[in-house]
Amino acid sequence: MYEIDIHLYEDWLATVRQIFAGSGQPLPAEATDKQVGLAYYIQNAADLEEAERLRAANEERLNQLEQTIRDNLEQVIAPDILQRTGYDGSRFCFRWVFNQGEHIVEECSQYRISL
Repeated sequence: MYEIDIHLYEDWLATVRQIFAGSGQPLPAEATDKQVGLAYYIQNAADLEEAERLRAANEERLNQLEQTIRDNLEQVIAPDILQRTGYDGSRFCFRWVFNQGEHIVEECSQYRISL
């Protein structure tokens, strides 16, 4: 059995908060997840309705990716991690990161999934 730590949407939200803080316009600490997502998408959306659609679609996409990783960890992902990195531990910590594009990185092995 594997221990898995994965919260892709929360990772994305933390990155958005960092982007706003780095731009000199930090989001309020009490901003909800929905408010953080809307703040990000409203920058380029035609209106609030489009920003909400984009926010919801991104949340759903990251939640689906997270579930896919959970569903395929034992049969597909863990064996691939072992083959590619040599990591044979039972703990996996997946993080969403943006570095020249979107990636999911498994921190114990440095395994990277490009999105």
